[in-house]
Amino acid sequence: MKMPTTPLNLSGFFYPAYQSANPSFSMETFKCAEETVQELVDLTTTSDHPGMLLGKVQSGKTRTFISVLALALDNSFDIAIILSKNSRALIEQTCKRVRSEFKTFVDEGEIAVYDIMHAPERFGAFELESKLIFVAKKQADNLNRLIDLFAHSPAMTGKRTLIVDDEADSASIGYSKKGGLVEARTIASQISSLRSTIAQCSFLQVTATPYSLYLQPPEIEVANVMAFKPTRPAFTKLVPVPDGYVGGETYFGEAARSEADTLESLIHHTVDHNEFPRLKKKDRRSLDPDDVLTSNKIEGYRAAIVNFIVGGTIQRINGRNSGLKDKRLRYSFLLHSESGREAHAWQETITRTMVANLLLAATNGDPIFVDLVTAAHADLSRSLSLDSKPIPQLSDVLTATAEALRDEHVTITKVNSDDDVAALLDDSGQLKLRSPLNVFIGGQVLDRGVTLSSLIGFYYGRRPNKFQQDTVLQHSRMYGYRRADLAVTRFYTSRAIRFAMEQMEEFDASLRDTVEAGGDRAIQFIRKAADGSIVPCSPNKILVATTQTLRPKKRILPIGFQSGYRTGSHGIGAAIEALDASIEALCGFGNERPTLVPLKTAVYLLNQIKPTLEFADDETPDFDWRAAEAVLTHLSHQAVNPEDRGKVWLWAARDRNSSRFASSSSHATFIETPDSERTEGQLAKQFAIQQPILFLLRQNGAESKGWRGAPFYWPVIRAQTHTPPAIYTAETID
Repeated sequence: MKMPTTPLNLSGFFYPAYQSANPSFSMETFKCAEETVQELVDLTTTSDHPGMLLGKVQSGKTRTFISVLALALDNSFDIAIILSKNSRALIEQTCKRVRSEFKTFVDEGEIAVYDIMHAPERFGAFELESKLIFVAKKQADNLNRLIDLFAHSPAMTGKRTLIVDDEADSASIGYSKKGGLVEARTIASQISSLRSTIAQCSFLQVTATPYSLYLQPPEIEVANVMAFKPTRPAFTKLVPVPDGYVGGETYFGEAARSEADTLESLIHHTVDHNEFPRLKKKDRRSLDPDDVLTSNKIEGYRAAIVNFIVGGTIQRINGRNSGLKDKRLRYSFLLHSESGREAHAWQETITRTMVANLLLAATNGDPIFVDLVTAAHADLSRSLSLDSKPIPQLSDVLTATAEALRDEHVTITKVNSDDDVAALLDDSGQLKLRSPLNVFIGGQVLDRGVTLSSLIGFYYGRRPNKFQQDTVLQHSRMYGYRRADLAVTRFYTSRAIRFAMEQMEEFDASLRDTVEAGGDRAIQFIRKAADGSIVPCSPNKILVATTQTLRPKKRILPIGFQSGYRTGSHGIGAAIEALDASIEALCGFGNERPTLVPLKTAVYLLNQIKPTLEFADDETPDFDWRAAEAVLTHLSHQAVNPEDRGKVWLWAARDRNSSRFASSSSHATFIETPDSERTEGQLAKQFAIQQPILFLLRQNGAESKGWRGAPFYWPVIRAQTHTPPAIYTAETID
């Protein structure tokens, strides 16, 4: 039974004035703030069981928690502490933002805002009559200063205080095996000490990447229990996301993976992974800067810069034609491929040379200028047409692009330190756009908390050995309220990186769905044991880079491989003939219904197919055969009735002619759909209810389709309709 709630004061001194000062905020934002403060007033929240504001990357979390602060100050809270990421630039930004939001109250002396490292050591009785807001980095000296301030002031200790842990997954909880682990534990301990120093304290965490927060079960033996329920905060409120938001679903959802043109799929340009080393350090043997307009060694980055300049120019033409002021039509581009200063310097050289050579080509009437702008115009026109946006004439775009280059509309800025960021941020926390077309070159400092307005081009080449989900998502500065510019937005990365980001989006969506569902819903975390069985896996051991996200109807298949040759020392002809005979005996080809076979039979067939396919290309997305076997094992044991477990539907077809490579107009490099919804999709829908289905699609493998002239089998696993969400990991954190 729900306990009675304390009525909120919605007509106090701060909140109504704050609402009036922000008419652009949605009613959903204020409703979220009111529900959050109601929970903070009614419930006991601690650093172990905090309240949670769960948003999406660049979705408006800050405006929501500041709305929470305004209402909390009207409802018995006297002090607020905002814990920010350990960055000098971002702490300055947060202080500026809070002072700006509460400017009227600060000017009247009703609220005082302090960076804790510049705050007085003690506060007198008169000062404590005002509401106090402290901003502190999640860093040892900052937190010690806060603890000392409260510990030596009984009057402050007795004040009701709200701690807001912004970007709560950053430093508050650690799970790295490296040096960061000790620091993270220290910060978490200090936050706990701060909370225990204050008599009346509520705790609110704010994040868009909650994995390290939700995936922290008690350290207990779980024996044969197959599901972990994530440790829940005291409550969770979802930051409202308006329709104009562009996030992971836009970039990596179903529409983005479409082989037909969609607004989302046209965002993507695949970059040859060999480009990334050429952007890392100066080496004229691999890339001569003088050849940046013609060299095929940097084709992806050249397309990125030219498309950005042309896309921004088109937006400026359309904006002026619709009555917008020219000075407000400014756009940005981000290159994020390396973290080192030497790499940034080299990238700056390449970019400046490219822009200078474009200007020279335009001035001299060099055909290369016309060719590059024409290609960009053709590419952008496809998405402008889909979005029902005006498409300026090519002649007008050529003239306007030449003028933009001549009039120095392109500004190139290198950002590789907190000092650089601090100097470039405006009062709203966005990087200043100094000119109509702004190219930013940077690394880690351009992640969480830093916003690039009107970002229409993003070249991303970071490929660490292990992708960490929250880190990569926070690199995604292209998320945000960017719907108006989507038709000219382009994202450049390698196929392998994009595939990893697609997996992360799927993981994110599955986990978020489970968290949002609440109640008794749980998500399974599983791994394969040494004996081949599937066993529970503690969620805080999950390494996201090696996961398979399992959900109803999920497809699992290899992509980008090459078939073996028919004959020779490693020929696959004999293996395919043996498979032909086995499959004919088991289920035949092209039948109206699949055949239910034992799990071990399905696994045997997968193991026979494995050596016939080659994954030699670095651009080939990873396919873990052991994981596929483990996943199939797990899925086959999810049937409700015990007698139905350990079985898999099997269906095969022959004379298929899928290509290896996607069409030149596609965003993808390789074909990803050897199965069709009309045939395999309908069979899965009809039969794969309690058990998964394994499709074995025999391809003719013609050389004209990109193969080696030998038939081969393309396996596709589809999860059944009735299976609980699960996260399978092939590798765990020690």
